Amino acid sequence: MNYTISQLKIFLKVVEYESITKAAEALHLTQPAVSIQLKNLQKDFKFPLTEIINKKLYVTDFGREMAVAFDNIVNELETIKYKSAGYSTTYTGKLKIAIVSTGKYIMPFYLASFLNQHPGIDLLMDVTNKSKVISSLEKNEIDFALVSILPENIKVEELPLLENQLYMVGNKEIFEELTKNRRSLDSKPFIFREPGSGTRQMMEKFISKNKFHTKKKIELTSNEAVKQAVLAGIGISIMPLIGIKSEMASGKLKIIETKGLPINTQWRLVWLKEKKLSPIAQYFIDYLKKEKDKINKEAFSIR
Repeated sequence: MNYTISQLKIFLKVVEYESITKAAEALHLTQPAVSIQLKNLQKDFKFPLTEIINKKLYVTDFGREMAVAFDNIVNELETIKYKSAGYSTTYTGKLKIAIVSTGKYIMPFYLASFLNQHPGIDLLMDVTNKSKVISSLEKNEIDFALVSILPENIKVEELPLLENQLYMVGNKEIFEELTKNRRSLDSKPFIFREPGSGTRQMMEKFISKNKFHTKKKIELTSNEAVKQAVLAGIGISIMPLIGIKSEMASGKLKIIETKGLPINTQWRLVWLKEKKLSPIAQYFIDYLKKEKDKINKEAFSIR
């Protein structure tokens, strides 16, 4: 057999997307280049790996069985590459992480030294809401997800990183008004994240459990947008403390002491339980287990 590792990787992308066009886009190759490599790979096998029906590509049962074997081959070769690189302390490869939007305030601290020590590692990090992060995890599109609420219907491994606390906050003027008249809290617009956000999920749970009354609801699609709206005095919100540290220190935002708060969760790095981690992904986990306490001490101060 004369197939190459490049051909195996291309075929695995075709299996993933069931489309030569989408596989080519994902691999940053032209469609003809992918088609040629797929055709050359097919020459090594008696049975078809794919078939075209009504102009649509389908992966055959044989093709799917081969994809499992090809994936194992690619992973084993990556392991050899990883172990060989270990002797020169130089690591190369891609690390794919999806993080919930508030995670942007903490994840860079866990990555900085790791990436500086290993410039050959390429980072692909998607910052989005919880539902999209979990979707990427479930589809096995990433190595890790950073979440503060564990997914309910997916079996995962986890590495706890840092405590996460959410408080009700308002700007200085609203805080001073509430200090004089607590009842005015009910008249303040309440600023939410969009559906699918983990912060939104925790806020709604708090409101339901504590029968908290909100006169008007405003919905924004990022934590940064929520923070700016609260700073401007548009309303109040429940926000992760980690994302408003500088505003708290300067006095621009104030905690509104409220029964049932803070909400305490934990930032966790999670990955699929059955997933065979790439050598780079496993090395990153090993690094975090060794260094996370030091990073937490140096980078984060919890109220």
